[in-house]
Amino acid sequence: METTDATAWWEQFYREDRGRWSGRPNRSLVDEVEGLTPGTALDLGCGSGADALWLAERGWTVTAVDISATALAAAARAHQASGLPPTAIDWQRHDLAVSFPEGRFDLVAASFLHSPVALPRTRVLRAAAAAVAPGGTLLVVGHLPSPEHPHVELPTPEEVVRALELPDGAWRLRTSDQREVEHAFRDAAPSTRVDGVVRLERAAG
Repeated sequence: METTDATAWWEQFYREDRGRWSGRPNRSLVDEVEGLTPGTALDLGCGSGADALWLAERGWTVTAVDISATALAAAARAHQASGLPPTAIDWQRHDLAVSFPEGRFDLVAASFLHSPVALPRTRVLRAAAAAVAPGGTLLVVGHLPSPEHPHVELPTPEEVVRALELPDGAWRLRTSDQREVEHAFRDAAPSTRVDGVVRLERAAG
């Protein structure tokens, strides 16, 4: 995959260890997915791999995607140390503005696809919806404005659903919610953030 400005930004981000994630899976993903029957999953923007590893530990066969080779290398090391089979997770490098993983999946999860560099987020989320198999689930988790994330362009769950422009009758909205979630970097005290959570189920056929 060719190097883009976005690739360079995220490579620097992870090389400078600014991706100081706690190593725990996203709470909103856990809450929404733990009741689903495991199948195939696509984790978009997997970072250092905590969500993908959590899914694989619960029986999902995961394709995990990130723009940063540095993040993927760290995720692969965590995978190797976990004792999970090598085939449990397929780590793939994609700049989602340029390429998208092939296939259809029982679960497509897009968590915190926010970027300080250009990202066609709506186009990516529409591609994510198209990758959901019949009867499968699309999960979109994003930050909402809070003291931790005082951004001005963070869409609400309702705005996410409208932007997807899904055909009538083809999907069922299971979750559209704003919730407070504890958030912590690995070397910082926990704080509270607000997540916007959308979970949609595609019609079986």
